[in-house]
Amino acid sequence: MWTIENRPLYKRDPLGYPSDLTDAEWELVRPLIPPARRGGNKRTVDLRKVVNGLMYVLSTGCQWRAIPKDLGKRSTVYDYFDRWDHDGTLKSIHHTLYIQCRELVDRETSPTAAVIDSQSVKSAEKGGHVSIRTGTMRARKSKG
Repeated sequence: MWTIENRPLYKRDPLGYPSDLTDAEWELVRPLIPPARRGGNKRTVDLRKVVNGLMYVLSTGCQWRAIPKDLGKRSTVYDYFDRWDHDGTLKSIHHTLYIQCRELVDRETSPTAAVIDSQSVKSAEKGGHVSIRTGTMRARKSKG
């Protein structure tokens, strides 16, 4: 709840960008990132910068080439995004944090209810976006 007591918990002023992870948030995400591959050189990339870069793109919706330079090279951020998307790391992070959030507020780990608005139901009955457009167009006269 947004109260005066909770306001310091959500204060993001000291961070470089509002999308950057706080120390507490980083401690939740860090163990979920897979270790470097065996046999290669040591990992030299700051993974916190990579995650901050990903969070910046996801929260702002900017293009990859518009990532600020202090969040790491855009090619590095994109390469980690692509790798983690392919191997399931991003899904694993999302699922783990989702379960932790639900447990913090004393809810079951999987939701037992869903909300469907009437507009979604109407469009689904018609067959989606394509049939809505054709259903509202005026009929053409045949040339025969």
